[in-house]
Amino acid sequence: MQPIISIRGLTKTYASGFQALKGIDLDIRRGEIFALLGPNGAGKTTLISIVCGIVNPSAGTVLADGHDIVRDYRAARGLIGLVPQELSTDAFESVWATVRFSRGLFGKPPDPAHLERVLRDLSLWEKRDAKIMTLSGGMKRRVLIAKALAHEPSILFLDEPTAGVDVELRHDMWQMVRRLRESGTTIILTTHYIEEAEEMADRVGVINKGELVVVEDKATLMRKLGKKQLTLHLQAPLQRLPEGLAGYPLELSEDGQSLTYTFDVQAEDTGIGALLRRLNEHGVDFKDLHSSESSLEDIFVSLVRGGRTEARA
Repeated sequence: MQPIISIRGLTKTYASGFQALKGIDLDIRRGEIFALLGPNGAGKTTLISIVCGIVNPSAGTVLADGHDIVRDYRAARGLIGLVPQELSTDAFESVWATVRFSRGLFGKPPDPAHLERVLRDLSLWEKRDAKIMTLSGGMKRRVLIAKALAHEPSILFLDEPTAGVDVELRHDMWQMVRRLRESGTTIILTTHYIEEAEEMADRVGVINKGELVVVEDKATLMRKLGKKQLTLHLQAPLQRLPEGLAGYPLELSEDGQSLTYTFDVQAEDTGIGALLRRLNEHGVDFKDLHSSESSLEDIFVSLVRGGRTEARA
């Protein structure tokens, strides 16, 4: 299937000489939720701003459903909705007026029924006649989402959409995102709440210092780069590891009360059985054990610290 967004050789160098993006190649699949992760200043917002036509690229091409964002910008932008990080709305307008105006900007005919559905989905219908200046920060963020959805885009960018939003609103927003994906909308989000990407995304891209470190299906990424650990709580503390266990990837806690064994989740033989036998042979008894697996956050941190080398490994 042809990707709905195709990015090739995209670079951005600002007048100061700072290179925000360095040769980005990326395809976004139609109908997926794609999470773009990266530390502050990594280039996430610059990348989104270029695709949405807010920032001019220094080099490279971007196609939105086959439309070049520079040569065929009207058609490209008509496909895209953007929810920016900053709360920038017309404070003196009513919710209804600003959402209706946003739809008109894209040349769409009036459709009060669609706008009502959007406002109801975002729990804004009761506030439709309220001036935006009177709304809370969370409500204003909902208005930004309503404005982005007013013209029925097939591609929706969410740039830190839940920053400063309470837990209940965050839950409501992700329910709406799932419904949009079910209706065929492609969603690209940036977030600092990595548990959201872990729960919501189909694929994950990690960007650092203007470069894409890795792009992978979420499940595949966690399987390839994730670690599993078995922690054994000992009956009696150890001063040091017995010499016969030196070949195992074991770590003794500082207090000597527990052993942590790290193993490959993809390996046919985890080595746990052999380890337990060796522990028994050396008279090391344990009273409890539990296993844990890397989260997407753990993998993200390791990729940002290790860069391309660890990603390729």
